[in-house]
Amino acid sequence: MAEFRYKGVTVAGKPAQGTFVASNQFDARHKVKALAATRGVRVHELQKKSAFTYKVRKADKGVQKGEVLAFSREEVRDSFSRMGYQILEVRRQIFRLRMPVPVKEVVVFIRLCADLLKEQFPFDEILSMLVNDMENRRLKETVQEIHKDLKMGKEGHQVFLKHADVLGKFTVHMLSIASTSGNMAEIYMNTAKFLERSEEFKKNIRSTLFMPAIVMLAAFGALVFYVSYIFPKVAGMLIKYKVEVPPMTAATLQISNFFQSTYGWFIAATVILLTSFIGFIRSEKGRVAWHRFIITIPVIGNLIYKTSIEVFCRVFHALYSGSGENIEVIRIASEACRNSYIEKIVKERVVPTMLREGKSFNDVLEQTGVFPQNAIYTLRTGEESGTLREAMLRLANFYEKETTHKMVRVIDLINLVISIFISVLIVGITLLSSEVGFVSPPTPMGK
Repeated sequence: MAEFRYKGVTVAGKPAQGTFVASNQFDARHKVKALAATRGVRVHELQKKSAFTYKVRKADKGVQKGEVLAFSREEVRDSFSRMGYQILEVRRQIFRLRMPVPVKEVVVFIRLCADLLKEQFPFDEILSMLVNDMENRRLKETVQEIHKDLKMGKEGHQVFLKHADVLGKFTVHMLSIASTSGNMAEIYMNTAKFLERSEEFKKNIRSTLFMPAIVMLAAFGALVFYVSYIFPKVAGMLIKYKVEVPPMTAATLQISNFFQSTYGWFIAATVILLTSFIGFIRSEKGRVAWHRFIITIPVIGNLIYKTSIEVFCRVFHALYSGSGENIEVIRIASEACRNSYIEKIVKERVVPTMLREGKSFNDVLEQTGVFPQNAIYTLRTGEESGTLREAMLRLANFYEKETTHKMVRVIDLINLVISIFISVLIVGITLLSSEVGFVSPPTPMGK
């Protein structure tokens, strides 16, 4: 996410300016257009905060070089001029290559924040303490900017959201929630715990799939090379001598000839379909449809679904005050669960039904079917006994243990599927080679 600043004039002719975050220039223009329509502001300038390198000099400090984020070159020059520096050079960075921050370092930062918050340290002091010990330059710059923005009185949602590319979307969403809640320590600890589990799952999947993926790629490459290059030459001899070609060989030869004549169109179609698919799932409607499909995938989908329910329950437990239904808590928990389909159902069906018909949270959840039945039973018990918050924590812990155990089964299943695929591939090549080998061209006369 990037930070943008707009400048304009109101209907009354007074100057107006403000800042906001957006994913790209197109999204920024869309937000500015909506802002102009709702607030009656005529925007005449839109600036993106970019990185500038500077070279300045001061009598008692000598020449200094560095990097700073600003909306314009003039802003950087004015800032150093007011501090008494002589401006030697200010240049906008066109290409800024930045290495991603390891998840482990983000987790350490969040855990330290949680521990210090439990010790009743002020959050401002915590950020000042931690930023001095950070070794990762990008994370250090990010925390410094967060600290500066919070001291300026900016809202937590706006402060954290623009750092989603460094901390992750889920992380910034949770930290922005924590900044407005009265239970920061618990939310920070839950965020760190989930990030650790998520990273461990990805690590196990990567380590498990590495060698099978290489073998699978090599086998597929060998198949393509055999069918497109070696096989046509061998089968071509049979056609040359007018020998009757076996059915499997004939079908494979037709496929080989088809791909050789249309491989350009095939590559172009693949690229277009892949680009269209990525564009679709990045749209709001496509993302909801994709997340709905994911949770229906056998075994893996159920694991992802239960993980989303776990996150929902943890966030609800951290924010629920016990007074009434806490509609806003339900909305925030649905946004944090990392599944757009569940979020849509909760926001557009569960919450409106509760407000319109006065039904309880548990009854509406049961009607929509967005939660599993065992979760509904646990929540009903908690709702009737006045311990809904504790029931949410029990559900979160249950699904954490269930998904942890099922993770091993998922990894084993993936290994099994890949092994079966490679075996079928090898058997197919063997059968095809055997069929060609059993057919011999006629020996010419006189040989």
